[in-house]
Amino acid sequence: MKDWLKKYGHIWALGYSFIYMPWFLYLERTVTRDYAVMHVRLDDYIPFSEYFIIPYLLWFLYVSGAVLYFFFTDRQDYYRLCTFLFSGMTISLLICTFFPNGTDLRVDADPQKNICSYLVSLIHAADTSTNVFPSIHAYNSLGVHFAIMKSTALSGRLWVRRLSFVLMIAICLSTMFLKQHSAIDVFGAIVLAYVVYSFVYGPRYAGSRKPVRRKALG
Repeated sequence: MKDWLKKYGHIWALGYSFIYMPWFLYLERTVTRDYAVMHVRLDDYIPFSEYFIIPYLLWFLYVSGAVLYFFFTDRQDYYRLCTFLFSGMTISLLICTFFPNGTDLRVDADPQKNICSYLVSLIHAADTSTNVFPSIHAYNSLGVHFAIMKSTALSGRLWVRRLSFVLMIAICLSTMFLKQHSAIDVFGAIVLAYVVYSFVYGPRYAGSRKPVRRKALG
């Protein structure tokens, strides 16, 4: 155990979940009325499609898989990914705390129609239509894709980078086509990701990834 902790002591960063989850669940219980409705005209032109539940649920594997990959392969990229994800998630919780928000977009899904509709009904039962701005689904997907694109180990794996891009786009779209989020929630996530990116992967990042030159002996 001592050797494992010495090698993987950076697991401490995942302790953030003990901050995020109680805070998020508190907001889910308390933000039930008198909240700002996030709705823009574009939302009315986006049709509901239960089939987008597939990329929506793949988000859980996409994010957790990336965190685990970098946890075991590159401590620096792991820390940067965690910094990106947890910074945005904290800012999102602060926004929802001081600016309670929600949507009025949800469409009733008939669980008897098909497996996708059934899964949508489960999501509706487990997740409220509040605390939606900015979209964490969209923000975290952007964060994972940035980490993959910045990874030196994955720089030569074009198929991984392309697959990540497609999945990231599909997840962002899924939040709107499932009527879980307004387009403004996704736009807010993009703006937040842009701001946090400049801090996490800015000029200092490029310098920190340069190989160290060793002077020749003698």
